[in-house]
Amino acid sequence: MLVASTYSEAELVEGCKRGNPVYQKALYQRYYRLMYGVCLRYTDNRDDAEDILQEGFVKVFKYLDTFQGKGSFEGWVRRIMVHTAIEHYRKSSRYFLVDVNSAYDLETDSDIIGSLNREEILSLIRSLPVGYRTVFNLFAIEGYSHQEIGEMLNISEGTSKSQLSRAKKILQEKILTLNKWAQEG
Repeated sequence: MLVASTYSEAELVEGCKRGNPVYQKALYQRYYRLMYGVCLRYTDNRDDAEDILQEGFVKVFKYLDTFQGKGSFEGWVRRIMVHTAIEHYRKSSRYFLVDVNSAYDLETDSDIIGSLNREEILSLIRSLPVGYRTVFNLFAIEGYSHQEIGEMLNISEGTSKSQLSRAKKILQEKILTLNKWAQEG
């Protein structure tokens, strides 16, 4: 039985570059859960996340020769998954964009956010409309600038800022509601 942890990252990469299915399976096993979590942040459901994950791994194997060992391999794989998720939604044309003029300025209460666990936060993010969620993930989690997000999603920088602002507003409202329920309960 193959155990992904028995190989170093460098061994996995080199074995996959040679097209060895044993190493391909081991690489998939090592990164499956982590990358599934990345894909899930950009989708409405697990089936879409699974589709994006599979398509992303196909790209990982296809373009593995372009990875030159500079920087984190995990980061390289993550970028492929994020870009695959973005492509998935571009094809689906499921973005829900808002006008720049509808953006809100927000103040956040970090004490409320600090009271939530990881799963509660992820659940709140997944409940956002897809356009808001995508921009929020790209900006707040992946660290892309609004200019980069605009280029990736074919939207203006202002629209990216507006989407993020709206996402924060919705999240803030949901968190305040959860906090109110917790205090009443």
